[in-house]
Amino acid sequence: MKYIFLPILIFISCQEEHSVFPKTPNVLFILVDDLGLHDLSGTGSTFYETPNVDQIAKEGMVFTQGYAASRVCSPSRASIMTGKFTARHGITDWIGARSGTDWRANKRYDKLLPASYLHALPKNDVTLAEAFKGAGYKTFFAGKWHLGSEGSYPENHGFDINVGGWHKGSPMGGYFSPWENPKLPNRAEGENLSLRLAKETSDFIKKYKDSTFFAFLSFYAVHGPIQTSQQKWQKYRDKADSMGLAEKGYEMERILPIRTVQDNPIYAGLVEAMDDAVGIVLKSLKEAGIEDNTIVVFTSDNGGVASGDSFSTSNLPLRGGKGYQWEGGIREPYFIKVPWLKNGGSTSDYPVTGTDFYPTLLDLAGIGLRPGQHVDGVSLKPILVGEKLEKQRPLYWHYPHYGNQGGNPSSIIREGKWKLIHYWEDDSDELYDVSIDIGEQKNLIGQQPETAKRLRRKLLQWLYDVGANVPEPDPKYDSLLSAQRQHMIIEEKWPELEAQRLQMFSLDFEPNVDWWGSRTTKD
Repeated sequence: MKYIFLPILIFISCQEEHSVFPKTPNVLFILVDDLGLHDLSGTGSTFYETPNVDQIAKEGMVFTQGYAASRVCSPSRASIMTGKFTARHGITDWIGARSGTDWRANKRYDKLLPASYLHALPKNDVTLAEAFKGAGYKTFFAGKWHLGSEGSYPENHGFDINVGGWHKGSPMGGYFSPWENPKLPNRAEGENLSLRLAKETSDFIKKYKDSTFFAFLSFYAVHGPIQTSQQKWQKYRDKADSMGLAEKGYEMERILPIRTVQDNPIYAGLVEAMDDAVGIVLKSLKEAGIEDNTIVVFTSDNGGVASGDSFSTSNLPLRGGKGYQWEGGIREPYFIKVPWLKNGGSTSDYPVTGTDFYPTLLDLAGIGLRPGQHVDGVSLKPILVGEKLEKQRPLYWHYPHYGNQGGNPSSIIREGKWKLIHYWEDDSDELYDVSIDIGEQKNLIGQQPETAKRLRRKLLQWLYDVGANVPEPDPKYDSLLSAQRQHMIIEEKWPELEAQRLQMFSLDFEPNVDWWGSRTTKD
């Protein structure tokens, strides 16, 4: 994996770290929706531009093997909040997805009926926000929640202030005001949603700069429907043209076409707007004089959308994307900046996941850990201060569902260099050595049968121990209808996507008369 953050600095000693440790540091947690590992200029993209996010990585530590806890949003977010893997907390799909016999209403004609799952964050869990609030922190949430409906909103799970968080997982009404969000009143026609959330967060920071706070900025970006302004589209349309347009932008994965190039000017503009918003919040920390006393986390909830939804980006050399069982669906940007550690530009290749934020942040803030709660997370503080975590615990993922993006119902274990994927449709497995095959092209199930058997037993036993729900065969499965649907995808959907991609580069491209509301009558 290639990272370009330089220079790599030598860690300071633990003694120096303790001598400057602030008694009550603030925490700013930035979560982006659907952002892929390579959707940042600092992680290898030559198309997208993200100087503000890159700065967080340059001033903190980059975990080069950072994972989301799920390939889709709600389960991953629940794992951040609870410190538990998805099969344990019970939210295994995005909240609102059909399961059981209701799945047939999607006209998918699949072999299995997806497993049932919880539709709200469990009330008996002590969330990360509740842990900080219990330690005297002022807690703030802005943006996407998607962890339950009325009664299970941010304010019901430890956040003193909630701006924009409700049950919807996409930006209803779009990225430009007027939007449809009862938790975020419209103020100015054409206002950008990402910038508005950043301004709300900045206002909170300025108001509570003299106290101690835990602020969680959860962007709706870069979730579809992807939208941008005409100016940003023009910038990236011209950039893509100057770089040379690929003749084709997609290839077929197992079920859906998947994007193979990063050249979508609309998505690039959406990414840049998110980065602009990050810059606003970082500037507010500096202006408030608390930059050196604030831990900053930056990550995403699942891989970039390469298939399904808006077919926005490419995650290559990682295989797949959001909704997929391969690395492109779960590998993420994972940055932690702890100003007093002075370890900017450093990296760690220890495999980490979304469950680790809970104990890590408590540990860094000097708050007592809750091992009975964040049972699937480990504190990364030893790594951040220059020590080692010798033992690499197994990581587990459980997604007994069909996604909108082409992934299959499956469960995963990663232990050391090995990653085993168990498929629920046919009881088959795939085994990859991700230390040398990050693109998961060589299934080693035949060459390493004993390793595969051991990992399969361990995975299935763990799922049994935590009471994981699994999918069941659909007795009404129709192989003919399934084949017809697949034929339509190849013969109609794929060519349609290629045509849409080229249309975005047309000089007279115009999605609608006001560019999704970004161009108002005042412009």
